[in-house]
Amino acid sequence: MFRIGVDLGGTKIEAIALADDGSIPVRLRVRTPHHDYAGTLAAIAALVGEIEGAIGRRANVGVGMPGALSPATGLVKNANSVWLNGRPLAEDLSARLGRPVRFANDANCFALSEASDGAAAGASCVFGVIIGTGTGGGIVVHGQLLTGVNAIGGEWGHNPLPRPLPDELPGPACYCGHHGCIETFLSGPGLSRDHERASGVSLEPAGIARLAEDGDPAASATLERYEDRMARALASVMNIVDPDVIVLGGGVSNIARLYRNVPGRWSRYVFSDRVDTRLVPPKHGDASGARGAAWLWAATE
Repeated sequence: MFRIGVDLGGTKIEAIALADDGSIPVRLRVRTPHHDYAGTLAAIAALVGEIEGAIGRRANVGVGMPGALSPATGLVKNANSVWLNGRPLAEDLSARLGRPVRFANDANCFALSEASDGAAAGASCVFGVIIGTGTGGGIVVHGQLLTGVNAIGGEWGHNPLPRPLPDELPGPACYCGHHGCIETFLSGPGLSRDHERASGVSLEPAGIARLAEDGDPAASATLERYEDRMARALASVMNIVDPDVIVLGGGVSNIARLYRNVPGRWSRYVFSDRVDTRLVPPKHGDASGARGAAWLWAATE
């Protein structure tokens, strides 16, 4: 038996066939047709058709997407792939494929993948975080996504940075219309902007991490600020959800020192005498989005 998972990203669309044993016999990618809603539908349908041709059977399809489907209207909301917003993506793709299709936010799919058979497998409560161009999150409790009545469960990136210092106020402007959102500090671009503001040097997060490893004082100071901000932001989630495991994904998750230094800082912000939550890197890496989309269907369905 197979399930098909589709990761609808801003730059690429990836589709996989997920076998019951967790293997991926087919994995395909195409460029996302920017600002082309009809082209996006056609690209997903073509990928599903190609995968079904390869596995020789029809399969259930799940899609991980930017933003979410509004419970009020059924239309896409909050997607940074703005040509999807206000569109009946679920209705149109289901009609195109001739079957029900399940959808979830891409960060939710990441969390579900890592909670199901990834770095947090077996944990009762998992918070999955994607830290890349943006900062998203998803919550899985006893193997089930916590989507929420407004379909925004886990969207911690658009809360304000907790316990802001004077020089962190009012905070950078965010595309959501507010200032000082967690995303503006912890996203990859946010990390780069902070380093440039402090040092005058423009670098990607990986370059900042390399310089810090080599003992560069400006890069080290940037990462220390970043780690404390991440500790504060994750502590605010821990004080509400109290997850067993937090899994980091996205490009910034490749900075190895985060897994040591952030837990070393968060105990001062968590309302507990001790903190047993684990902070871990993902097992499935950038495949987790499509894997989690496939996991929207149980293997027995």
